[in-house]
Amino acid sequence: MKEKIYLLPGLMTDERLWERLIPFLEDEYELIHLPIPLTDDFDEATLQLESIIKDEKINLLGFSLGAYVAIHFTIKNPSRVNRLFLVAGTPSKMKESEVEKRKQTLKQMNNMGFKGLSRHKVISLLEESNQNDEELISIVKNMFSDLGEKVYNIQMNSTFKRKALHNELISLDLPIKFFYSTEDRLFTHRSLDNFTDEHKHITKVSRKGTSHMIPLEVPEKLSFEIRDWMK
Repeated sequence: MKEKIYLLPGLMTDERLWERLIPFLEDEYELIHLPIPLTDDFDEATLQLESIIKDEKINLLGFSLGAYVAIHFTIKNPSRVNRLFLVAGTPSKMKESEVEKRKQTLKQMNNMGFKGLSRHKVISLLEESNQNDEELISIVKNMFSDLGEKVYNIQMNSTFKRKALHNELISLDLPIKFFYSTEDRLFTHRSLDNFTDEHKHITKVSRKGTSHMIPLEVPEKLSFEIRDWMK
């Protein structure tokens, strides 16, 4: 029987986030997609995940917003998680300046109507080497459009309610791995300063580049890091 890995996506992403990663891992592991619960309350999201996940103990991987949800779930249920993998995500709260910026974006989008992401915006989110990948551009654009305005509002509102969970993460007695791009503008790099060499259960691995959408942009490298984490 294959060992299972539960996967939580990020803001305005769904199971399509994993479609380029799956071929590298499906022969070795059973990959189980968990949609982010439709709530802006992290305690409620954790309760919903507790009822959805039937296995007593799991390997949990979260991407971006999903990484924060995974952290929150693990802190509330430390006995139910074997190991934790955080892709392009941290346990930090959002800076007030970023909260205000996002609130303005949310207000503007609600006033003007939900139009999804423009092609130009999608391209700006991708690493330069991937900006001519039409399939990739379509995946990102379509996930955002298909999830729609209701999900966008709920997930954006949830980001305003993030609390710093560094101390709680440090206190966990299980293997934790961060994987991120060195120049990712959406990643809170300063958050990692909280984790030092004395925290032996926490591993920080970076890759040179700007990619935030790591599961779609560098799936082979991610799969290598996942195998290492599972061992």
